[in-house]
Amino acid sequence: MRAITVLVGAACTLFASAATAQERLPVRDAKQLMLSALDAPDGKAHGVLVGEVADAISRRFNATTPIYIDVSTEKRYAQPGCSRLNVRFWQDGVQLPNYGAGGVQAPRRQTIDFGINYCRDGQPPRSLS
Repeated sequence: MRAITVLVGAACTLFASAATAQERLPVRDAKQLMLSALDAPDGKAHGVLVGEVADAISRRFNATTPIYIDVSTEKRYAQPGCSRLNVRFWQDGVQLPNYGAGGVQAPRRQTIDFGINYCRDGQPPRSLS
């Protein structure tokens, strides 16, 4: 009975990770995810950066994991199709130079967030109310 419980638990974990991976849309930049977040009922969109830019960033920082992008809506404006978005890029296993010690820091998660007022037409909203 214990073996069945362990197998069921392992299968659930595999299915959960497969579902999470499938929810991340491969994108070459964040724009498609920003548009998806504007339209999403929960105001969120998730993707993974692919292509030459992703490869160049990963090579530069000796990282072997994907670069993930998470977009979330912080505020919806009165103008239709316009919101304040938070765009987060993150990657595990990033090795940053340690300029003070002259070496390289241990691999770690690196995260970059930025906020943007954005509308479906690619422009900022006319009003922030």
